[in-house]
Amino acid sequence: MEKKIPTNTITRDVKYLSEPTGNIYETVVILSKRANQIALEEKKELSKKLEDFRSERDTKDEVFENKEQIEISKYYERQPKPDLVAIAEFEAGELYYKKANSEDIVK
Repeated sequence: MEKKIPTNTITRDVKYLSEPTGNIYETVVILSKRANQIALEEKKELSKKLEDFRSERDTKDEVFENKEQIEISKYYERQPKPDLVAIAEFEAGELYYKKANSEDIVK
């Protein structure tokens, strides 16, 4: 089931966003770390798919257009940005995080 995540920026109430942690700065750290994880996953996935199109004869001077390669790239460009995905997961209560000095895992 595909999540409904907006592809553009939305103004959010900081008080509402910081309620689960009680601290907006902790919330920002959690969101930024999750957004970095998502970005790395997407980059690995895209690199793996585009590697199939790489040929040994390609150099910087001669690059051939491949429609499938272009479509794959456009697909990833249309995806919601990692920070928007992280915020949506956080608001839905799908993120698990743990404070460094605590043994409790918070949902």
